[in-house]
Amino acid sequence: MTDEDQETATAAPAGRPARPLPDHPVRLALLDLLAELGTVTSTQAAARLGHSSGLCSFHLRQLARHGIVEEAPHHGGRVRPWRLRWDDPRRPAATERTVSAALLLTEDEADELAARVRALTTPYTRRTAHPEGAARWTLDAAFRPAP
Repeated sequence: MTDEDQETATAAPAGRPARPLPDHPVRLALLDLLAELGTVTSTQAAARLGHSSGLCSFHLRQLARHGIVEEAPHHGGRVRPWRLRWDDPRRPAATERTVSAALLLTEDEADELAARVRALTTPYTRRTAHPEGAARWTLDAAFRPAP
């Protein structure tokens, strides 16, 4: 059985994520890179990891097929950015809570945007009483120059 046949055999049924796939050095490196950068194209991943864009594209598609990554919003064309899926398979997604954007900013604008995000979260991080039904959430936002 080839690697591709084995991947087909372990693929999730439609609509159900299967998460055991990443046991491959390229896939693990891609997941680490996505966790670091947020979104990445196969060409960007290839440049960072030292692999071909075709190999990175293949493994990104396999990760997507298993519900681990997904295409990030983009403006069409041939560019296909990917991002990690942060949803919890035990809970149906009620609304889209992911924010992903490629921005053209000056250093001052990036500082201002970071300050605004901090200001938005401050009331939630400083409160002492929590509403009934409140659950712990994590917000990950990083403003850094793209590779």
